[in-house]
Amino acid sequence: MTVSPDASSSDVASTASSTDETEHHAQVARPSDSLRDTEDLRERLERWMAGKVPSGSTVTVADVTLPAANGMSSETILFDATWDGDHHPLVARVAPTESTMPVFPTYDLESQFRTMAQVREHSAVPVPAVYWSESDPDALGAPFFVMERISGDVPPDVMPYNFGSWVTEASPEQRKTLQRSSVDVLAQLHAIDKPCERFDFLRLPNSGTTARDAFTAHIAEQRAYYEWVVSDGIRSPLIERALDWIEENNPADDSPAVLCWGDSRIGNVMYQDFAPVAVLDWEMATLGPREMDLGWMAFLHRFFEDIAGLANLPGLPDFLRLPDLAHTYAEITGHTPHDLEFYVTYAALRQAVIMWRIQARAIAFGQSQRPEDPDDMIMHRASLAAMLDGTYWERLA
Repeated sequence: MTVSPDASSSDVASTASSTDETEHHAQVARPSDSLRDTEDLRERLERWMAGKVPSGSTVTVADVTLPAANGMSSETILFDATWDGDHHPLVARVAPTESTMPVFPTYDLESQFRTMAQVREHSAVPVPAVYWSESDPDALGAPFFVMERISGDVPPDVMPYNFGSWVTEASPEQRKTLQRSSVDVLAQLHAIDKPCERFDFLRLPNSGTTARDAFTAHIAEQRAYYEWVVSDGIRSPLIERALDWIEENNPADDSPAVLCWGDSRIGNVMYQDFAPVAVLDWEMATLGPREMDLGWMAFLHRFFEDIAGLANLPGLPDFLRLPDLAHTYAEITGHTPHDLEFYVTYAALRQAVIMWRIQARAIAFGQSQRPEDPDDMIMHRASLAAMLDGTYWERLA
């Protein structure tokens, strides 16, 4: 999830994009308060894993922890398991329950599991090994999957990495290494051949095999997501304007659709020595134009940079710049990205819908008040409006 609090340094093979088990706002617990008991989880996991490890093996589960830096898209459970004398550091990603007022209408953890397995098999992208996927909610109260736990440093979301973190403390050359290696992840993902066959389970309704057709289906999905988000009747004029603008300006791209990571940002990567060791959070994976991933990577940095500017902080203005991302991507792949300002605007629109849901969630749990102007639910409303007006990029020139 894009605005969830992430751990800045850990051995978690999930960047804290998770939702704790909570009750509705009428109860005492808030959405960030965990109601799970770790000993109960340990016993549940141990019973469940007994049926997954090789026959005749004895499995023990220990050191179950719930990261304090849990977000809103699924729950993260860290634990250690031992069988056949081998120790396995593991992570369980658990779908949120309805009582948590989830950010997204559905959570297809099986698709995430399959995506990670396919990416690991068909590319050199460092994806954690996935062990088991469980659709039956009986074991932990919701569907989940289990993957390996990897050690590394994650650019934090709270406070944002450009406010003061190991990223800001790095040298310019180290940040260039991080930037290039992150773009290389996208290049490797987009180079996976036969994506529409290998990832057919990610194809959206009415989606073809060209970038334009897949993107058109993606826009339709975003409009449907917006309608779900505003089902309480409070609507966003800015989001609706942006949706119309995106549909009207959809680039004519007849190139083949590629696998898109979806949530392609450095906060979803674990690094060691400024190189990726684990690429995480695949719930937004889809098929579409490669520029969609580049636009998301650029925008999420711009999102933090705009916040830094409002706080009168220097930020990292020379990091993850759109022209630099495009140049590096072209250098690695031979493909010159096009219409990137359009795809950054699309990323800002997608983030706006997510922000709307998160704010509605905070209001429902009594953590925030509904603003008089509905578009104030969108933290970056000024940036999105400027993009639609064509003035945002002039300001950065």
